[in-house]
Amino acid sequence: MPDAPRPALLDPVVLARLGNLHLRVRAITEGILSGLHRSPHHGQSVEFAEHKEYAPGDEIRLIDWKAYARFDKYYVKKYEQETNLRAYLVVDASGSMGYRGDPARLTKLEYASAMAASLAYLLVRQQDAAGLVLVAGGVRSVLAPRATPGHLAPLLEALEGCRAEGPTDLGSAVDWVVEHAPRRSSVLVFSDLMDREENALQRLAQLGRRKHEITIFHVLDPAELEFPFEDPTLFLSMEDERQVEANGRDMRKGYLELLRRWLEEVRRRALEADVDYALCRTDRGLDEVLLPFLARRERTAA
Repeated sequence: MPDAPRPALLDPVVLARLGNLHLRVRAITEGILSGLHRSPHHGQSVEFAEHKEYAPGDEIRLIDWKAYARFDKYYVKKYEQETNLRAYLVVDASGSMGYRGDPARLTKLEYASAMAASLAYLLVRQQDAAGLVLVAGGVRSVLAPRATPGHLAPLLEALEGCRAEGPTDLGSAVDWVVEHAPRRSSVLVFSDLMDREENALQRLAQLGRRKHEITIFHVLDPAELEFPFEDPTLFLSMEDERQVEANGRDMRKGYLELLRRWLEEVRRRALEADVDYALCRTDRGLDEVLLPFLARRERTAA
């Protein structure tokens, strides 16, 4: 049976509710101060990075007149240290992210992709650079961060095209960020954190020691949180060949206790490592997660 068509990643209603909010960073970013983010640098790098369309307030001396002659539009040259924020959207596309407890709901991957797409839209709108790292059994594909409006389309295309498969491997994302994002960056992780490596969360937290700002959107289905199963059920792993047949009613109490302890441990480790953490239920509207997150960032960055 062919896969059902996936819903659009960008919901105009959600974007309208986000209004004029910005994604601000809590830490100091690499870059030149331009109103949203603080910078540890002064002066200007001579290394050219990209163009952006001229906006009121931009320095006239940075207008690229050759670009104007070619396109009949004003473009401003941006230099390497002028990119206020480089954000890496790390999306877990492993097999377990394909789960949904109700056919009417989004899968965890669809929900995570929609969140990542909405934040990418905000980043590009505020002229910050958004990149994408898709992870499943290793780093599957990467789009380097860019701040140009045209970058949003390939980023959305990559998210729309990804499918849930393979084992969870968040450690590979950590290795990639360490190797390719040496500067202070914002790393936003969208995952169910169901990694068989017990130190996966610790490794993510270690990125903070490299001055990266880490945010974890912990995406879980309501069925995983509430365990509504009552009858004898065959539980199949979505990442390997494991399976368990059991009476749901008999398992429920023990499962919920293990889940409670696991979530407490995740929150504790995130708090100790100064990792911004949000538990995201796939039966909640995206704005219910993003609005409080963005508002909290506005307060802490002020």
